[in-house]
Amino acid sequence: MEPLIIATRESPLALWQAEHVRGRLQALWPQERVEILGMTTRGDQILDRDLSKVGGKGLFVKELEAALLDGRAQIAVHSLKDVPMELAPEFHLAAITEREDPRDCVVSLRFRSLAELPDGARVGTSSLRRELLLRSRYPRLQVVPVRGNVGTRLAKLERGEFDALLMAAAGLKRLGLAGRISEILPTAQFLPAPGQGALAIEVRAQAQGVAQRVAALDDPATRAATGAERAVSRGLGGNCDVPLAAYAEVEGEDLVLRACVGDHRTGENVAAHGRARWVDNEALAADVVAQLKNAGALRLLRYMARAADTQTPHA
Repeated sequence: MEPLIIATRESPLALWQAEHVRGRLQALWPQERVEILGMTTRGDQILDRDLSKVGGKGLFVKELEAALLDGRAQIAVHSLKDVPMELAPEFHLAAITEREDPRDCVVSLRFRSLAELPDGARVGTSSLRRELLLRSRYPRLQVVPVRGNVGTRLAKLERGEFDALLMAAAGLKRLGLAGRISEILPTAQFLPAPGQGALAIEVRAQAQGVAQRVAALDDPATRAATGAERAVSRGLGGNCDVPLAAYAEVEGEDLVLRACVGDHRTGENVAAHGRARWVDNEALAADVVAQLKNAGALRLLRYMARAADTQTPHA
């Protein structure tokens, strides 16, 4: 029998995620060989510019999708928050696994929390969403862009380039680095990104047999919640140029969805929330998007777009 091959980025976190999925698949299908194909994506190679300026987080996905199309791999494992909000028709998310901790966290060598950081402290993040929330709640702090995988960013912190980093708690926990976390940021203060903490397993749309096997790893609650979050993102532009937070919590058969969007340079933002049954997650998202637009989201986004057009492009 031909092996089932998983395409993945070669960062330590991505490889952990692929190994995790391989272990779960082999537990379900012990007679099947599952192998890993590590790949370096353009998103991994371009470290001197903001992702939003060079094609967005889809740069982490395109090479893996090419491997699916040409047969080098049958499935690709991604962090769901890196998956574009609109998939090409050739592809399908066959499974979204049960969510790990969706929250953001602070990592610092000298300070236990954002509140302890002195005025002007340098906080590193690669996320426009985190920059927005940080400027909104802690305008006295200095936000500094940082790129690279988890280890690269931690090394920059240790060299003294930053006083603290804002990162995803799930990634640190998966890598056995939970002890590096100084503060977990509650979602009431720092709403996560759409899909944060969940893994997505992508297949070719025509590969129905592969999709059926992988579907055993799908978590319906996580799919419903992240589906609502991603629908909010699609409703407001759906790319990493938009500083957007969206997070849905499962309460019984209901979803409680909260979202905010704003100007990451000033911290100005608008927020919205709603509740609906799981099965109505798309309608719930549409209602929250409508609330955001009524509150002025499109004005903020248009203002940012005009300002970006007048800025000198990155070299």
